[in-house]
Amino acid sequence: MEQRITLVTLGVSDLARARGFYEALGWRGQEVQETVFFQAGGLALVLWGREALARDCGVEPGPAGGFGGIVLAHNVRSEAEVDELLAAVRRAGGSVTKPAAVNAIGFYSGAFADPDGHCWEVAHNPGFHLAADGSVTLPDFGGAKT
Repeated sequence: MEQRITLVTLGVSDLARARGFYEALGWRGQEVQETVFFQAGGLALVLWGREALARDCGVEPGPAGGFGGIVLAHNVRSEAEVDELLAAVRRAGGSVTKPAAVNAIGFYSGAFADPDGHCWEVAHNPGFHLAADGSVTLPDFGGAKT
């Protein structure tokens, strides 16, 4: 398996509401057969009905709204951008689950949940270089075990 991700699909309870939330944050999507696709740099974020997504994966949908063990991350170029994005999340109907602050590792971050409870971290980490297109290059962590 090549080391890459092409699509991240979020199961949502109300496709129109979910699409409206992400569009209120400035994303632009295309709806195809009750699924919304957003180009997100080199991959795509997809919104699809929660039950349909579970069926497609061959699993039971389970309860919505609880922590699913996955957090998406959006790195930005300044601390001010973290604050601006969290304010936009509130206006769009999401909930800020962790106010922005300098974290234990030393960079500025906060977190939010979209209307379906999908968690996102928003961070300004000067050690993670962002290219003009928003792609991140991880630093050499020096001595990290592989």
